[in-house]
Amino acid sequence: MKVGLSAVFFASVVVSEVAASAQEIVTLPTRTDVTQSYFLASLPNNPQAVVVLFPGSGGLMRLRHEQGQIKFSAGNFLVRSRSEFVKRGAIAAIVDAPSDQQSGWGMSDEFRLGADHFRDIAVVVGDLKKRFPERPLFLIGTSRGSTSAAALGARFVQDVSGVVLTAAMFRQTGRQSKEPGSGLSGFDFATIKVPVLFVHHVSDQCSVTPYSDAARLSDRYPLISVAGGLPPKSTPCEAFSAHGFLGKESETVEEMVNWMLKKPFRQEVK
Repeated sequence: MKVGLSAVFFASVVVSEVAASAQEIVTLPTRTDVTQSYFLASLPNNPQAVVVLFPGSGGLMRLRHEQGQIKFSAGNFLVRSRSEFVKRGAIAAIVDAPSDQQSGWGMSDEFRLGADHFRDIAVVVGDLKKRFPERPLFLIGTSRGSTSAAALGARFVQDVSGVVLTAAMFRQTGRQSKEPGSGLSGFDFATIKVPVLFVHHVSDQCSVTPYSDAARLSDRYPLISVAGGLPPKSTPCEAFSAHGFLGKESETVEEMVNWMLKKPFRQEVK
């Protein structure tokens, strides 16, 4: 399953380092001969929380510097919505695939569920905790990135205040898929000991992320159900469709942040 961008929308965003000095690429050594990079977006005026964002598909942002500018693939729901988090007081750190997962289409589900991924992200979380102490930190994943957020949320025994799973990948992809994997089909959400929020579009037509699966969990976990938005501009499992909350990014992020900050939040976004 490809949850990034259709060819017409696949592009790199250019961010001026001069215009917003708070923005930076942070690259950290993690495992032997492996580094893990993340993009730190502009800082809010009044930071209240930290969000670690995991894009879908293979998680490849391809963070890099070119001619004094930061460039990366920007179409994923969480990536293109980073300013919506920032304006609501959340420090946004967007995780790239680690250096040993940059070939092909990036991180497999097996890697996302495994110990090496946790080792990498534990270093990222540790770095963010040093930079922004005493602020709650949340893991947020969308589509295949929800596999990372859920698996990591179950492994962290401290430092993480909650997990948000958007357009969660409840079902496995077939062997004939470009990106076969188990997703969260065999995952026990009870292993996550911190609060968990599900966010799903009621019209998500991606076969491995059906809204009905999120609805079945709503008796145990809070669920934000999103409706409406813009007509799709990509296939159902890509980012520019209901699967990627197209046209409802701002309202969706607002309620997610409200939940994280323990404010009243709407469980229906229309």
